[in-house]
Amino acid sequence: MSVTIFHNPRCSKSRQTLKMLQERGIDPEIVEYLKTPPTTERLEEILGLLGMDPRQLMRTGESIYKEQNLVDSSLSRAALVQAMSDHPILIERPIVLANNKAALGRPPENVLEIV
Repeated sequence: MSVTIFHNPRCSKSRQTLKMLQERGIDPEIVEYLKTPPTTERLEEILGLLGMDPRQLMRTGESIYKEQNLVDSSLSRAALVQAMSDHPILIERPIVLANNKAALGRPPENVLEIV
């Protein structure tokens, strides 16, 4: 089974999720998405697997959210996805992909449904 985690090592939930996977014998591919941001195409794929709209995956408390006026309800889906690709700090974490499914590790136990 191939498992990927979009990980931020500075985030406690992300660290907890990674540890939980490793304790279950799962050695996931670790993507430090702040260093290697996902493309807009990859984000669209992830959003589809999660069944979410872009705003549901955005960290609205980040200063860049306000600076870029992403609260503007007239912004298109494409503009929001592009903003997440350009500013990956906006992406909620961690995201785990496995078995053609995705889960947001908030709480970390959510990912157990797909691995």
